[in-house]
Amino acid sequence: MKLSFILLANLFTDGGTLMMSLILICLLLSLFFLMKGFMALNKDKIVSNKMLKLTIDSSLLGLVLGFFGSILGLISAFDSIEAMGDPNPAVFAGGLKVSLLTATFGLFTFIIARIGILILRGMQKN
Repeated sequence: MKLSFILLANLFTDGGTLMMSLILICLLLSLFFLMKGFMALNKDKIVSNKMLKLTIDSSLLGLVLGFFGSILGLISAFDSIEAMGDPNPAVFAGGLKVSLLTATFGLFTFIIARIGILILRGMQKN
């Protein structure tokens, strides 16, 4: 358990704490809106529908932030290569790692929220 937490923390910092924090906030907001949507399902359909729309928006924001972080990682990798003159594979790999970590976390946020959105929509139809 402790080893997996350390591994996740290392991946989080390797991906860039600013972008990964913003994506994490989008994930937490999506989960919060989903929970509120499920709790308001039987009481108030309008609130439940509003929470569904907010979940959609926050999950899309997480996805876009992930790809934005990906582009920033690629730019930093190419800047490093340009500054050194001689392409070092380790420097380039570091930039690609940042790029892929933020995109992966953004996709993870989007997929988790989408699963909840599908379930909530299915329950709203009934």
